[in-house]
Amino acid sequence: MQFVTLQDARGHEPAVVFDDQVIGLYDAGFHDMLALIAGGADAMDRVLRWAESPPGGERFDPSAIKLRAPIPRPPKIICIGLNYRDHAEETKMAIPEVPTVFSKYATAVTGHRHPIVLPRNSTKTDYEAEMAVVIGKGGRHIPESHWREHVFGYTILNDVSARDFQMATSQWMMGKTFDTFAPMGPAIVTADEIEDPHNLNISLTLNGQVMQSSNTRNLIFDVPKLIAHLSSVFTLEPGDVISTGTPAGVGFARKPPVYLKPGDEVVVEVEGLGQLMNPVVAE
Repeated sequence: MQFVTLQDARGHEPAVVFDDQVIGLYDAGFHDMLALIAGGADAMDRVLRWAESPPGGERFDPSAIKLRAPIPRPPKIICIGLNYRDHAEETKMAIPEVPTVFSKYATAVTGHRHPIVLPRNSTKTDYEAEMAVVIGKGGRHIPESHWREHVFGYTILNDVSARDFQMATSQWMMGKTFDTFAPMGPAIVTADEIEDPHNLNISLTLNGQVMQSSNTRNLIFDVPKLIAHLSSVFTLEPGDVISTGTPAGVGFARKPPVYLKPGDEVVVEVEGLGQLMNPVVAE
């Protein structure tokens, strides 16, 4: 199944894509996506029954809706840096021996077709195409062998980065967490729809030109290793988002560098997960 969050009169209504229609789930008792994810198997059964026979006006034409990020305010946005060998090499940084972890605040989240806003105090805003994991069942000290039990689904995230702020200190987060710097979506595709998250083509185009093109088989640390490593330190919770890293082709490593500018259009595509498109505007 695919889940989206609608931007409507209720603010942010979770919905399921079913038989080429989008069916709202607010009246089914799910007031936000986090409630649905935390509900586990019982929630999924209720969604299926509701989708097969929604009683009222919960059906929407996909072409007529406006989406928010599928999880408008994730409990945690956990990002993995330098997780493709070719990207680490292009940045002239050492191949990591343990995952490089940073975070974004929830205020950075924005949705499909919503603008990336270039900060007035940065001149080096960059793009990063990423496949992201959405945690379902939470936990601590999760063994690698049990990783599938804890994945609700997958989505796309663009790890937009202000390189001037990022590189000003050894801690990257300030360059990563400006408002709108975590475009996400358009949907969460449930884990049962993705046979192997480690064999998905991933690409990014800027104004129609391919800037990044790779496959998730090139991840240095795969999803089982990331879930085990992260949960050894802190509790993973339903709705947490793990953004797994970006391949080579980022703007600041190009010669000459390519940074986002007003009027640009950025499209991230991950096989099986769709396309995440965002226009670029000035603050």
